[in-house]
Amino acid sequence: MPGAPDLDQLSADEIRARLHAQSGTTYDVPPELLSDAAREAAVLVPFVRIEGAWHILYIRRAHIDSDRHSGQVAFAGGKREQGDESLLATALREAQEEVGIAARDVEVLGYINHHHTISEFQVRPYVGVVPWPYPLVLDEIEVARAFTMPLNWLARESNYRTEERRHPESQRPWPVVYYDLYDGEMLWGATARITLSLIDVLRGET
Repeated sequence: MPGAPDLDQLSADEIRARLHAQSGTTYDVPPELLSDAAREAAVLVPFVRIEGAWHILYIRRAHIDSDRHSGQVAFAGGKREQGDESLLATALREAQEEVGIAARDVEVLGYINHHHTISEFQVRPYVGVVPWPYPLVLDEIEVARAFTMPLNWLARESNYRTEERRHPESQRPWPVVYYDLYDGEMLWGATARITLSLIDVLRGET
């Protein structure tokens, strides 16, 4: 949009500072329909620097018949395990397991507020900088591909749209975000909502 800030000009310290202004909690379903049994989960939102521009690293999940999110674009992450001392530990462990990013190589900048998914997970997204290029090692059972999208492309309003959905048991509509194809990949749903929440924080629009 006209006058939009150039997010590529943000330093890692400036991103860290802006993450102190939290986004609102977001939902894949009307919040009144969620149970009190939401499970904790966390994802890593890796920022990488490519030719002077910020990119975000995404994965496309492998096709697994029993997984409702099979084949979708996502962030590396998953549910909190009993041995995880924190949700940050969950995000870093999952990133290492799924794409081979070692925790010692992540400069953690902060996090944004939870996103509640239709599968009743309460997901906390952690933002960190990863040196690039990086020798990724994909878990072929869970991850079909890893790729990056430019942050400024993701922030451009002409590249995404928001549609309202309704649930038969609720009068409240809720937004679903769909991005245009980028490098043959479709970004939508929870991952798209988390991305836009992060962009709003970086713009100072929370």
